[in-house]
Amino acid sequence: MTRTPDGLCHALIDAARKAGAEAADAMVAEGSSLSIEVRQGALEHAERSEGIDLGLRVFVGQRQACVSASDLRPETLQAMAERAVAMAREAPEDPYAGLADPSQLACDWNLSALELFDSSDEPAPAVLQADALAAETAGLAVSGVNQVQSAAAGYGSHKVHMAATNGFSGGYQRSSRSISCTAIAGSGTGMERDYDGDSRTFQSDLRSADEIGQQAGMRAIERLGARKPETGSYPVLFDERVSSSLIGHLLAAVNGSSIARGSSWLKDAMGEQILPDHLSVVEDPFRPRIAGSRPFDGEGLPTQQRAIISEGVLTGWTLDLASARKLNMQSTGNAARGVGSVPSPSQWNIALTQGTDSRADLISGMGTGLLVTSMIGSTINPNTGDYSRGAAGFWVENGEIVYPVNECTIAGNLRDMLRSIIPANDARTHLSRVVPSLLVEGMTLAGN
Repeated sequence: MTRTPDGLCHALIDAARKAGAEAADAMVAEGSSLSIEVRQGALEHAERSEGIDLGLRVFVGQRQACVSASDLRPETLQAMAERAVAMAREAPEDPYAGLADPSQLACDWNLSALELFDSSDEPAPAVLQADALAAETAGLAVSGVNQVQSAAAGYGSHKVHMAATNGFSGGYQRSSRSISCTAIAGSGTGMERDYDGDSRTFQSDLRSADEIGQQAGMRAIERLGARKPETGSYPVLFDERVSSSLIGHLLAAVNGSSIARGSSWLKDAMGEQILPDHLSVVEDPFRPRIAGSRPFDGEGLPTQQRAIISEGVLTGWTLDLASARKLNMQSTGNAARGVGSVPSPSQWNIALTQGTDSRADLISGMGTGLLVTSMIGSTINPNTGDYSRGAAGFWVENGEIVYPVNECTIAGNLRDMLRSIIPANDARTHLSRVVPSLLVEGMTLAGN
């Protein structure tokens, strides 16, 4: 028996049919990863992993069950199929479960245009260690940095293949390359830390280790002497490093699973103004060299470019087959899944319309307020959109940064916050979520 992902998928489906499944789909994920971490100029940790995971989902009528394994022996595949069918026969009926109709399936795609895999040679451990050491050295070279908590470099390569009894069969391969650094400045209770990092599909796109280490060090130094801000209502500027979390809360609220359960603060907002009328949120799964790109979803349906928010107006939910059936709608090709789980809705690459002003322009015009560069914890009410998070960053007075800030809480309501956001023009376009710095007027700050 072939052990390619394609061959294993079809072997699992054949075993499921023999075990009594009326329909089935299979997923095989094969990959390897290598990570190197250094500390004080020496190797701190090295880890390499290789493996292959098998997943099988079977249907008996409207009952379904999933099983997974990492053993490729034929007897294991047979046992997986028999166990899955036995589990499905005992599972409760789900009127919305089932594979896609063959007419819905993706049947033609251009993987080369997506550039998901860097075919250059896998970097040797010594190359990754050199990158990590370079980042650490650059971080330590920043005046005032006491130590580098960690500096790391990594590489990964992964293959995924899916097949189903409805006729679908397809797969792709991904690669990733990363460098990161976390620097520490100050001492005792005045100690501060910050980080920088980069992760790309292609090695040639990766920022230099020197730049990453230096940026981590400079960010740590800038945070020294942090204090609590005054309590009150102020404008808050979410730095580009954290602003995507606001759009993330919006995306969670339009997820089809939440909508079908009635547990979303946007459940009745279809067709309503959610953002300012000059802003849109567009999903594009076809961007080359981007982590969220893919030719088909976890149920074999073609992915598509679509506007989730068009000129400020909510135009659609994010749906897989099950949530679409519950809502009497069509899937948007947004099913995500793992080898041991059923599909669920998820967004791919997202971009928010950028503004015309720079981050510096927004700071200059905000008067007195808070620039947020990091956040911890969160309390988000999924039914009302009430928002509260711990934050740190910089206090702004008369349009200028005057001192670093920590140990404060920012609060508001996501409906009100999103309706008034003002975007900068500083989004990093190589990320899967392209979101610039965002200014929100009149949030509540709890500090001193």
